[in-house]
Amino acid sequence: MPDDRMPAIPAAEMTEEQSKAAEAFASGRGLAVFGPFTPLLRSPGAMLTAMAMGDHFRFHSSLPKRLTELIILITSRFWTQQFEWTYHYPLALEAGLSLETVTALREGRRPETMADDEAAVCDLCVELQHNHGVSDRTYGRVLERFGERGVIDAVGTAGYYSFLGMVMNTARTAWPKDRGPELPLLPL
Repeated sequence: MPDDRMPAIPAAEMTEEQSKAAEAFASGRGLAVFGPFTPLLRSPGAMLTAMAMGDHFRFHSSLPKRLTELIILITSRFWTQQFEWTYHYPLALEAGLSLETVTALREGRRPETMADDEAAVCDLCVELQHNHGVSDRTYGRVLERFGERGVIDAVGTAGYYSFLGMVMNTARTAWPKDRGPELPLLPL
């Protein structure tokens, strides 16, 4: 991978606004700016807004954690986003996704055996990413199971991680190579 275009900004080189945003991030997350927030720190307000949105979708979503992690992995695969994939790979397994499901996603295949709720969310995310819309059938399945809030939490999670994927793919953000297998490139 080519060099990271937007590596961490040394504290001595941060603007006052960047320094305050980095402090707010550390206070809210309990750790220093990392991953997607490293390039986002170039726009401190955007970074803090993204952090707040991410906190909602990761920690306060109406969807079970297993489904949130499924959405993150589907979106990471769609964008071939190495940081999010390797970061969330172990989290997805811990949340209850099967290794078979995760492996299929990594290989760019629809998992063959998923629970009904996983299949509904998977279809929603795949249709949205590929078709830029969702069929009535797929929408209805997610709506029936999770209600309107669940539909918005699923779509919002996919949108949020698409945003992060675009940021990190542009910045060429380095990823944690010790957390899981990286994504292979898929043919177009």
